Amino acid sequence: MVSDQEITILGKVSTAFGIKGWVKVYSYTDPMTNILDYPIWLMKINGEWRKFELETGHTQSKGLVAKLKGVNDRDGALALSQVEIAVYTSEMPEPEEDEFYWFQLEGLKVVNTAGQLLGEVKELFDSGGGNQVLVLKGCEGSVDKQQRMIPYVDAIVLDVDLDAGQIQVEWEADY
Repeated sequence: MVSDQEITILGKVSTAFGIKGWVKVYSYTDPMTNILDYPIWLMKINGEWRKFELETGHTQSKGLVAKLKGVNDRDGALALSQVEIAVYTSEMPEPEEDEFYWFQLEGLKVVNTAGQLLGEVKELFDSGGGNQVLVLKGCEGSVDKQQRMIPYVDAIVLDVDLDAGQIQVEWEADY
């Protein structure tokens, strides 16, 4: 049995594509086609992660479509609508030095250079043009309970320490 701690979610099936079992895929990877690099997808069906073999996939219009082994008709594809796609975290390539996967940053405490705890990372998003933003939520011990958005850029994010569970930023509490 696969546990949620062993996997990383890389996207989801949005709906069926055509009548031969193809599915439309919404990928969280950058570039979006990286999700097609994984030959085995894990998908949570009735509360249990099941393995699906990726037969083929490609870009279609502005998105992706994929064909999974054993899914041979529209009904089978529709049954996978809105199901998350994951892979074993251990199969993902190691990030370069000073690079991190977004999932590694979620939940980390964010402290400014004055030692104030600003909150913890709730999520990240791409604001366009290749700019990422940390979304913080208040947590126990934080200066307040307000949500903050901090640009994830070198001038502001000074240090990420996964072992300590902390990110140091050049950012004031009243920004």
